[in-house]
Amino acid sequence: MLRLRAFRPSSEKIVKIQLHPTHPWLVTADASDRVSVWNWEHRQIIYELKAGGVDERRLVGAKLEKLAEGELDSKGKPTEAMRGGSVKQVNFYDDDIRFWQLWCNRSAAAEAPSAVNNVTSAFTSLAPSTKGRHFLVICCENKAIFLDLVTMRGRDVLKQELDNKSLLCMEFLCRSTARDGPLVAFGGSDGVIRVLSMITWKLVRRYTGGHKGSISCLMTFMAASGEALLVSGGSDGLLVHWSADHGQDSRELVPKLSLKAHDGGVVAVELSRVIGGAPQLITIGADKALAIWDTISFKELRRIKPVPKLACHSVASWCHPRAPNLDILTCVKDSHIWAIEHPTYSALTRPLCELSSLIPPQVLAPNKKLRVYCMVAHPLQPHLVATGTNIGVIISEFDAMSLPAVAPLPTPSGNREHSAVYVVERELNLLNFQLSNTANLSLGSNGSLSETGKYKGDSAETLHVKQIKKHISTPVPHDSYCVLSVSSSGKYLAIVWPDIPYFSIYKVSDWTIVDSGSARLLAWDTCRDRFAILESALAPRIPIIPKGVSSRKAKEAAAAAAQAAAAAASAASAASVQVRILLDDGTSNILMRSVGSRSEPVIGLHGGALLGVAYRTSRRISPVAATAISTIQSMPLSGFGSSAGSSFSSFDDGFSSQRSPAEAAPQNFQLYSWETFEPVGGLLPQPEWTAWDQTVEYCAFAYQQYIVISSLRPQYRYLGDVAIPYATGAVWHRRQLFVATPTTIECVFVDAGVAAIDIETRRMKEEMRMKEAQARAVVEHGELALITVEGPQTSTQERIKLRPPMLQVVRLASFQHVPSVPPFLTLPKQTKVDDGDLAMPKEMEEKRVSEIAVGGGGVSVAVTRFPSEQKRPVGPLVVVGVRHGVLWLIDRYMCAHALSLSHPGIRCRCLAAYGDAVSAVKWASRLGREHHDDLAQFMLGMGYATEALHLPGISKRLEFDLAMQSNDLKRALQCLLTMSNSRDVGQDGTGLGLNDILNLTAKKENIVDAVQGIVKFAKEFLDLIDAADATAQADIACEALKRLAAAGSVKGALQGYELRGLALRLANHGELTRLSGLVNNLISVGLGREAAFSAAVLGDNALMEKAWQDTGMLAESVLHAHAHGRPTLKNLVQAWNKMLQKGAEHSPSTKTDAAAAFLASLEEPKLTSLADAGKKPTLEILPPGMPSLSALVTSQKKPGPGTQSSQQQASKPLQLEAPPAVISEPATASITATTTATAPENAPSSSMADVEIAPPQSEAGEPHGSVDDKAPIPSSGSNPDLVTSGENAAPTSTGNTESTEVTPQKLDSQGSHITGTVPLSDAFA
Repeated sequence: MLRLRAFRPSSEKIVKIQLHPTHPWLVTADASDRVSVWNWEHRQIIYELKAGGVDERRLVGAKLEKLAEGELDSKGKPTEAMRGGSVKQVNFYDDDIRFWQLWCNRSAAAEAPSAVNNVTSAFTSLAPSTKGRHFLVICCENKAIFLDLVTMRGRDVLKQELDNKSLLCMEFLCRSTARDGPLVAFGGSDGVIRVLSMITWKLVRRYTGGHKGSISCLMTFMAASGEALLVSGGSDGLLVHWSADHGQDSRELVPKLSLKAHDGGVVAVELSRVIGGAPQLITIGADKALAIWDTISFKELRRIKPVPKLACHSVASWCHPRAPNLDILTCVKDSHIWAIEHPTYSALTRPLCELSSLIPPQVLAPNKKLRVYCMVAHPLQPHLVATGTNIGVIISEFDAMSLPAVAPLPTPSGNREHSAVYVVERELNLLNFQLSNTANLSLGSNGSLSETGKYKGDSAETLHVKQIKKHISTPVPHDSYCVLSVSSSGKYLAIVWPDIPYFSIYKVSDWTIVDSGSARLLAWDTCRDRFAILESALAPRIPIIPKGVSSRKAKEAAAAAAQAAAAAASAASAASVQVRILLDDGTSNILMRSVGSRSEPVIGLHGGALLGVAYRTSRRISPVAATAISTIQSMPLSGFGSSAGSSFSSFDDGFSSQRSPAEAAPQNFQLYSWETFEPVGGLLPQPEWTAWDQTVEYCAFAYQQYIVISSLRPQYRYLGDVAIPYATGAVWHRRQLFVATPTTIECVFVDAGVAAIDIETRRMKEEMRMKEAQARAVVEHGELALITVEGPQTSTQERIKLRPPMLQVVRLASFQHVPSVPPFLTLPKQTKVDDGDLAMPKEMEEKRVSEIAVGGGGVSVAVTRFPSEQKRPVGPLVVVGVRHGVLWLIDRYMCAHALSLSHPGIRCRCLAAYGDAVSAVKWASRLGREHHDDLAQFMLGMGYATEALHLPGISKRLEFDLAMQSNDLKRALQCLLTMSNSRDVGQDGTGLGLNDILNLTAKKENIVDAVQGIVKFAKEFLDLIDAADATAQADIACEALKRLAAAGSVKGALQGYELRGLALRLANHGELTRLSGLVNNLISVGLGREAAFSAAVLGDNALMEKAWQDTGMLAESVLHAHAHGRPTLKNLVQAWNKMLQKGAEHSPSTKTDAAAAFLASLEEPKLTSLADAGKKPTLEILPPGMPSLSALVTSQKKPGPGTQSSQQQASKPLQLEAPPAVISEPATASITATTTATAPENAPSSSMADVEIAPPQSEAGEPHGSVDDKAPIPSSGSNPDLVTSGENAAPTSTGNTESTEVTPQKLDSQGSHITGTVPLSDAFA
């Protein structure tokens, strides 16, 4: 796939460009000497600077910094005020650049057969020199600008400090002494190279005598002998080699070798890595030529003119797996990126891409042509190429998903040497690799502390790899791009050339061809040696339109191209998916000639436990996309193929984020069964690649921004997705998915958990097994086998708890430089560090020293959760997988790399995911105890709760959860007692029982802490009791009940639902004495409701009545006594009525102003005599059927004749009558009552579920409030106007009881009334 990755328009020509290796940064300089740093991933400008002139913002910032630091203004002119002149070169410099520059140089030198051991040995990380700073270095004619992008502080080095000579180019020297720090070499206009120290900012060295003119380019590289060299190209056309090793203190260095390279001057120089050979130098000059030089003999290997009549201005070494024969990229001032095929042989120049077809059409004016002025390939990601043009910066992406042509072979058991097959040109080769060090750190050694204090078992250094390349005599028919894959058994190797198209199947044992034919795509079954291919006829070649031809010939060529494209499309649509199987004798047989009945052309095949087929959807293609596709398809075979199925045939405009999800991911992917060839499930979005577990338990579908992981057994179940963008490939290793991306190596730990479908499937399988056994018994013994004798049956059903799926991502390697902070223990103890910081506190030192002996036996302990990220190899990678505890990778240059998995944090997880939880616990002794909780959570997610309990450093809280998960309730109880500090609470004879807790006159801190601890973990206590009851462990439940009952006796300690749950559990365990004590204690602390509930569970009515009465809940006690016929009913009713009467007489009055009170008093009925004041009756509420309490005491007084029919009889009590239709709370037969006043007998009664007492009105006659219309509350007074108008009094509840309200009785306007709402509460509400 060729697509536009990023584009930044510019009105000026971009003449200088450079990419940062690890950050998505790009620095450019335009024709007006304006320098910009651009984040191409987020499309943001980081920094802009006018380097050619004087940047006013930077000048002001420098002055402000000096003022802030207290520096006085110097007499001289500040360096920021000096004009820089023309920008000659821009670059970044930091620890990442320093590391990867030396890494690439050493890797290129190590390819030579004559490379010395110090080059081929594992590369060690450099000591940090810039300490986290990121420099932007701008080389101008008059000065060099060093700008720190972290602090935004800069330093200008004028040419006066460098012998007053103009600066034309620069290069950073890899090897430098600690005293001088980082060194940068500047090429001067006088032919002298001057070296500047970035620590002292002084000139430390000169290279003289090499050039007669100015120096135009500089580059460092490493020879096969291990010597660091500096090469310079000048305007005199000479290529001069210098020694870059600075062991000697010579101030003047002379050249080692001088060569005549180009006429008119050398423009640029580049280093090219060659597989299996010494590195080569590539130079371009003003004579329009490109020359290739050997770095051992320094002889010229080849000289060509890539583009006639045009001089090359940029050159880059390129190594992309999609174009295995294109090694060099170059640019001239046109709209193409040019590639050179087989530079040392045929040296054919091909256009790699047409840039004008990538950019949006509105950017380029109709009469304006695109011109490229500079180009650079990404040093670590070869699929990215940045170009500077006359309209802006273009970053092109060339098929990031393509992988090297290599396939790993399965390793025989017991063999420590691993193998892989790869193709280079037309040769089939075998790569054997293994760890060269005998004491493999990842195989279980205890490890030790090195002299520097680092843990050797998890060194971030690259492991030593011993590899041997062997040639296989079997020839390969083609040298174009190919894809290698191995069958599930490892017996067969498949090679597909999608651009031809052609495929071959090789038998690994003798490398004979067992099958071949025409196919673009091939996919293997992961269970058997069968494969699917997409058969396709050879499409006609699209002719190349040469430049400078006549219009008639161009039209003819365009017509021929259209016919060829139509023929290719028809051939692609006619292709069908065919399935073949390889038998044991090596013969190939066709199983199915055409899979699927869909008519769309097939564009992808994905192997695995199911066959995945991707179809082309009908989507409208824009004219720009069609132009790009036709341009790429017109390339020759050695470049990118003309077949529609090649990876470069599809086009993306680079702005895919702006498209809708439906358009970005069409539903065009169908899974088929290998057995029946029928579709499985519906259509899915097409993944970039698929990975299936060998045990057919898990699968991963990769998309552009994430990876979807699913479980396959007992049925397909989506587990989740992980945000790993742009993943290129992955390999399963049990429950571990090792993923490679263009910048990182990730490990995803996966577990499906336990779902309801798993339990149901397990039950169904057991039933089927029983039925099958029964059927076999019937066949063998007849119907007598069905006769069973019933006996005592014991249920041994295991409790299977549900567990959610778990996905955890750990980054193993990346391009980022390891920070300078030491990740492991530093021994021996240092009092001061190098930069003069204060020593670490003594307590911290003692803590770290004590952590060394955690494992016992002198085993060193890693103090980090995960290891620091290792260095990812450069370029696209094939993930081989885990072999003997090491993750193996193979890069584009067919070199094997090993990533260590020996850090205890990774090792324990890998072992647990592999299924060896016991070994994981053993390895945990090498991990700091502060990380054991995290490891235990991981093991719990993997289903190893019991094994995780053996980790020595887990916290008590996690230990309790693990013990509950693994049904180790005794250990859970001990953890709970420790966490709550309640070991001595509830024990007899300890002085810490219930009575002692209630009488906390002397506040004992341990008792208070124990109660607080029990309250804090009350839920855990209840869960433990339930778990113990479920498993018949009564002793554990009783121990927990003792503590909980003790805490429940403290007022406000436990919530109401917790107290009720405690009472139920006490009764369930027969703890009647303790339950009775709990009731009394609850009564004493005023928790009447909970006390009554506990007494009800106990079955003691007297105690329940006492609970209601002693806590002031008289309404509940009356109802309870009436329901159960208690002899204390009369006394309870009297006490209740007294309380109600007292509350009615002392109700608060409503606050009103004076005018309102006066007007209200005028409306009140006036008393005619003092006798009328005693007519206000007392409030009396009785249960139904109970005689009046005042009938025998109070004499009736007849009312006056005028008010006989309407006044309330003072001696007539309020009756509570239960209507037959309403029944509530059957446990207590609670009463639904109506109140009846001395109103007329035919007044309607009101149903009451709960009754509230309403206080009487205030003297002013104002109502206290109102409620809704469903149950209006009458006022308790003698104002008929308020009653008639329906105004009501505000309800007040007696106790926390549910209430219902009494409907008022309508009276005459002259009569008085007494109504009220009665509090009736359910005893067990």
